[in-house]
Amino acid sequence: MNSSTTDKMYIPTYDDVLEAHERIKPYIHKTPVLTSRFLNELTGAELFFKCENLQKAGAFKVRGACNAVFGLSEEKAKMGVATHSSGNHALCLSYAAGRRGIPVTVVMPHTAPQAKKDAVIGYGGKIVECEPSTTSREAVFAEVIAKSAADFVHPYNDPRVIAGQATCSKELASQVQDLDAVVAPIGGGGMISGTCLTLSTIAPKIKIYAAEPLNADDAARSFKAGHIIADDAPDTIADGLKVPLKDLTWHFVKNHVTDILTATEQEIIDAMKLIWIHMKIVVEASCAVTLAIILKNPDVFKGKRVGVIITGGNVDLDKLPWLKH
Repeated sequence: MNSSTTDKMYIPTYDDVLEAHERIKPYIHKTPVLTSRFLNELTGAELFFKCENLQKAGAFKVRGACNAVFGLSEEKAKMGVATHSSGNHALCLSYAAGRRGIPVTVVMPHTAPQAKKDAVIGYGGKIVECEPSTTSREAVFAEVIAKSAADFVHPYNDPRVIAGQATCSKELASQVQDLDAVVAPIGGGGMISGTCLTLSTIAPKIKIYAAEPLNADDAARSFKAGHIIADDAPDTIADGLKVPLKDLTWHFVKNHVTDILTATEQEIIDAMKLIWIHMKIVVEASCAVTLAIILKNPDVFKGKRVGVIITGGNVDLDKLPWLKH
């Protein structure tokens, strides 16, 4: 894939993943895979947690952001980059732009976690706030980009971003052999698309499950209907999973995902708490949904070796979902 690719319907290939991994290696961690005997016994499965919460900038999205930013030509990079995001893509793009020394502007809902806003500012990003709906995000962003020559790095519907996210499952496959399934969260579909891209190429027998909040289950409904169903402003504690699928991510979902399973808000909170208590790591609600659907569907995962992608750890510690306010 040419680094200046702007055609968002270019379907990235595994060669693009290999190029992306070489490009981003200096700027990311090869994150560890952790296990928990307690959670294995609780679920009846062997779980292997790929801990992107320990990634640079605290989230997997740094992979796609770095691939997009460091793939820009010098001339294009001078114009900077811009995006809209509920949080992790915004701060990861700010991290990547900061490493390259170029300007970055992000449109974020005013309800985004303060920890994520603070991280964007800390990495040198400029924030423009919008209402907490996809319609508002895209409308405000259109105004921002109309006044700028910045390169638009979509948070997920971008071949450069998907190729970058695909490097996560590439690492996982090298760290853990003989997986039966991989579970990853789904919102807009960047991570699940990258997972599909990698595993369909190098390990096609591995089943791919997407985990989604019941309160924001547009991907699950899309999967059943056979076409994209987009909710505008779903309400869930999994703030990173509120956005709908787009054409490019839908391509991967419809062709490679085995199933999309959902969990309630309480099930997500309970799973998040279990991970914090028994694994001693900080994870977001958006990635606790993976464990929630494994607990909820024992017949699907019992006796299986399951890779679980923990996507991020940027949590507002003053607003933990089990605290009473």
